[in-house]
Amino acid sequence: MSLPHPIPEDLAEVIAHRLRAIAEPMRIRLLDRLRDGDACVGELVATTGASQQNVSKHLLVLLDAGIVGRRKHGNHVYYRVVDEGVFALCEQICGTIERQLLELSSLLERDG
Repeated sequence: MSLPHPIPEDLAEVIAHRLRAIAEPMRIRLLDRLRDGDACVGELVATTGASQQNVSKHLLVLLDAGIVGRRKHGNHVYYRVVDEGVFALCEQICGTIERQLLELSSLLERDG
């Protein structure tokens, strides 16, 4: 699927909402952990070292954006990634960063 050009205002708002949802280091770390499979808040607290309140707050942002889903099992709520496209986006951004670092390194070596 390709984006219409020009992008309609309502679609731009949806895209911006999604990007804002992942544009936070803790949320990226949570998504990275969820890449390994479902996890409850306690497991995510242990992985990140953040408080339960902080982890829960970030998970709610990701849930609201439709990036993660949740299910209740007994006394625990388990979160999972429901929009796998978020990982492709992160990979693309990382690839761009890697290329920029290589170019910068090459310039520094040449000038040094």
